Amino acid sequence: MTDPYIFEELKAVASGANTGASGTYTKEVFLTEYPEFTDGHGASILPDSYITKVVDTANDTVRPEIWGSEYPLAVGLFVAHYCAMRLQTYATSGTASTTAGRAQATGVVKSATMGDTSVSYDNSAVTAGIAKSGSWSETKYGSQYITMAQKHGLAGGFFIGR
Repeated sequence: MTDPYIFEELKAVASGANTGASGTYTKEVFLTEYPEFTDGHGASILPDSYITKVVDTANDTVRPEIWGSEYPLAVGLFVAHYCAMRLQTYATSGTASTTAGRAQATGVVKSATMGDTSVSYDNSAVTAGIAKSGSWSETKYGSQYITMAQKHGLAGGFFIGR
């Protein structure tokens, strides 16, 4: 007689549900491997609490048993992507509208005028990229991560390999 629970286990594996142990990547390793996110003296240019949360999310999401020897690179790219996205919206001071403006996804400049200043953007590539892969295509780190994920057969969902 077939064990009825075996189908539950197979469904979990097929759906990409978390089945293995979380990773052990650290904020310190990230800042060493990605010095572009430091001030030149090793201190993070983003709040430590933010990087810690992203590293924790990456460890829960990017599974070592899926990625094998590429796990450190994949999890580093995951963290770098979110840190780069944060920096795209980061402003030390300003108004709510300034912050919201920096957070807006924009495409390439389609046309620009100088007198009375006018700029328009072609957002079709941004829209297509977001429809295909969420925000992952908005940073070079995310694009590298997607490429690696596809190699591992993780092209669906959020490219995470859980």
